[in-house]
Amino acid sequence: MKPRTSLLLLLLLLAVFSLVLVAQAPTTVPRIWDDAALADWATPVAGLNLRPAHYSSAEYYSVSADNLRTYPVYHPDSEPRGYWEELQKRKPEPLVDVSRIRTREDWIAAGERAFREADSFWSRTNDPDVIAQARNPQSFQRALKLPDGSAFGPRWVVTDRGVMVSYPACANCHYTFRMDGTVAVGGPRGSQPEGAPQVNPRVPGAQGSPPVLQRYFVGDSLPTIAWRLFTVPWAPDERVESRRNGTGQNLQDLAAGDPGVTHRPHGSPFYATKIVDLQVLRYSRYMDATGTHRLRGPEDVARYAAFITGADPMEFGPHRILSDEQRRLRFRYADEVLYAMGVYLLSLEPLKNPDTAPRDIVARGEQLFRREGCVNCHVPPEYTSGKLTLAQGYLPAADHPNRSDIVFRSVGTDPGLALKTRKGTGFYKVPTLRGVWYRPRLFHDGSVASLEEMFDPGRLDSNHVPGGWKGPGVTHRAIPGHTFGLSLRPEEKTALLAFLRGL
Repeated sequence: MKPRTSLLLLLLLLAVFSLVLVAQAPTTVPRIWDDAALADWATPVAGLNLRPAHYSSAEYYSVSADNLRTYPVYHPDSEPRGYWEELQKRKPEPLVDVSRIRTREDWIAAGERAFREADSFWSRTNDPDVIAQARNPQSFQRALKLPDGSAFGPRWVVTDRGVMVSYPACANCHYTFRMDGTVAVGGPRGSQPEGAPQVNPRVPGAQGSPPVLQRYFVGDSLPTIAWRLFTVPWAPDERVESRRNGTGQNLQDLAAGDPGVTHRPHGSPFYATKIVDLQVLRYSRYMDATGTHRLRGPEDVARYAAFITGADPMEFGPHRILSDEQRRLRFRYADEVLYAMGVYLLSLEPLKNPDTAPRDIVARGEQLFRREGCVNCHVPPEYTSGKLTLAQGYLPAADHPNRSDIVFRSVGTDPGLALKTRKGTGFYKVPTLRGVWYRPRLFHDGSVASLEEMFDPGRLDSNHVPGGWKGPGVTHRAIPGHTFGLSLRPEEKTALLAFLRGL
């Protein structure tokens, strides 16, 4: 064998050997709760001009990590023979097994599973009555049955204390009910098709239910919990403050009343938050409609997941929302669970519309999109600038730390969420228009239910009946703001909507 050939063969063998070593090397999991990364993560609150507090890394990692595999709850008539007995024999297993992860594709697969199956610690219970309900056929009457016979929602969790029942931490809110009766996880929420079965069986424990809230807000009555969720000490809303010492009955009128929105902690029943489409998360630079936290990569998605599932001291300068006992950090997911979710969610792409208009109409719509100046904020190809627009009436300080991302213009939408809640940064982020064709709720509060309603000048009238969220006790009201395109002629609107539905 010639020396040159021998050298090439040796180099090839070394390269193959190196690849084998890399494939066998242990996977490094990023440290999610990092003090340096947290320092400039949150956007300052507009009413205080300071960032919310967060737990230190030392506080966060003093709590044991949770990484537990969960299992389907089947409709009793479809449960595999011996399934329940087999669950009793199982030992706790990891939901995300780092030893099996080598590539980005592995992280994505692990993250998809974690997003679908990770349960909420606050929902988890071994109460015999609740477990009995999860095995009672009556609980599943008229409830959705997935193709494998399982129910959507409740999950069995094998813990060191035995089998418990719980609900998903992510997938029970972020899903889309399809017309064929199946559920797509990660999509935006909206109304179910008429005659569709209820999504969850009648098993207690879904997030936001009274027992779950009382586990988190230990020691509080339901009215006090509602007050803690929504009070704004520096800008009190009498509609919230008056209910602190009320009864559970007078809280019922605060329900969202629309499947596409939710009342998240720090928000308000009077300034709703749309349940977001996570399939377009990759196009954002910020989390939340008001840009409460930076989105710089999967680690920030992971941090946000930790934040909304318990790593939130609810402190704003001198204002402490929680009691001393409630403020104590009691739970955290393992870093690998959170990071896997972050990688998965940032890998998603919005669905393509299979039913697009003729090319000439779409081309005309694109011309109008550019002529009307839509491209100034909704910049192709992401169809967003990723920046923050001003809520009406807000002017940030000259030294605002997010100043490079601020568009000094307001589109005039309702400023309540951005100025009158603890989510109030003074901004709304510019959303991407990718996938706007399938979103059942538009605007930050989900008040608009279609592109047709979006471009209907009648929505500015006080007698308009919103197709989406209306508000507690409201039957009709104007939907202000974003007046771009309202004066287009009918044929121009048809072309513009055809273009938007192709994005």
